[in-house]
Amino acid sequence: MKKYGLLFFILVAITSCQFADKKVQSEDDLLQKELKKIDWKKVDAFPTIDACEAISDETQRRQCFFEYLTQTIQEKLNIDTLAVLYPEIDTIAVKVTVFPDATIKFEPQFPKDSVAYDKVKIDSILHSRLVDFPKINPAIKRGIPVKTQFILPVILNVEK
Repeated sequence: MKKYGLLFFILVAITSCQFADKKVQSEDDLLQKELKKIDWKKVDAFPTIDACEAISDETQRRQCFFEYLTQTIQEKLNIDTLAVLYPEIDTIAVKVTVFPDATIKFEPQFPKDSVAYDKVKIDSILHSRLVDFPKINPAIKRGIPVKTQFILPVILNVEK
C-alpha cells in the first residue's frame, strides 16, 4: 500500500509541474498589443488655457479654448492692414499647431487654386501679428504632452 501511495505522490508531483509552467508573453508582444489598443487620432485632454481649466465638462472646456483662441487671433489681426490690403478676404483659415513644449505655430491655409492673394505677404502679416500669444497648455495623451494641429476659421471684421 505504501508503494502505491509513493507512486501516486510522484505522479501528482510530476504532473503538477506542468500546470505551473505557463507561457509568458514577451515584452514585445505585450507592447504591440497595448499599442494596437491606443487610438492615436484622439487625445485624452485637448490643449487649453488657464482660464478654461476650471471647467469640468470636456466639451465645454474645448469650446472655451477654441472660442478664446479664435477671438484672440481675430483681435490681433484686426489691428493690422490685412483687411485693407485684401478686402475680398473675409475669412482666413489658420492652421494652429500646439507643440508639447507649449509653443505655437500659425500657418494660413489658402485654397489650392488661389492666385488672387500674395501668400507670402499674408503669411508675414500673420506671423508678425500673432506674437506674444498667451500661454497654451498642450494636449495630453496618456499623461504625456503631445503635438496637436487644427484649423480655425478666423473672420476678419471689415468695416465698409
